[in-house]
Amino acid sequence: MAAACVPGDKIMDGIMTMRRLGLVLALVLGSSACGPIAYVNEVTRKASDSVDQARAAQADKYAPYYWTRATQYLHQAKVLAAHADFQAANRFGRLANEAAEKAIVEAAAAAKDPSKRPLELDKQVAPAKDATKDGSVVAPAKETP
Repeated sequence: MAAACVPGDKIMDGIMTMRRLGLVLALVLGSSACGPIAYVNEVTRKASDSVDQARAAQADKYAPYYWTRATQYLHQAKVLAAHADFQAANRFGRLANEAAEKAIVEAAAAAKDPSKRPLELDKQVAPAKDATKDGSVVAPAKETP
């Protein structure tokens, strides 16, 4: 008669161990691809769309702090994703999304109420030094002749 595989048999134990190892390997390999998938959802869709909405709301004019923050975080997320650091890219993508949403809110408030707009500094800059008698301006690092 042929020998049957029964529990406790070395052959049966070896087969079960290989099945368990195959299952663990499949789970590890399957879960390792979550970083790029989350990146596509978090950064490519949400953060990019939020920054585009902030651009449409003229956040660069009315909320420059949060606009700059959102665009720089989005850029950093893309840089980190290029280096395959998807966890950090997702974190910067969430920060870019939050900053863009804040920029949209502030831009809408500033568009309605001029008192909430950022200060517009005078475009004329004071000279570094007064002009000399002949009208030429001397560079600040040099002594006057």
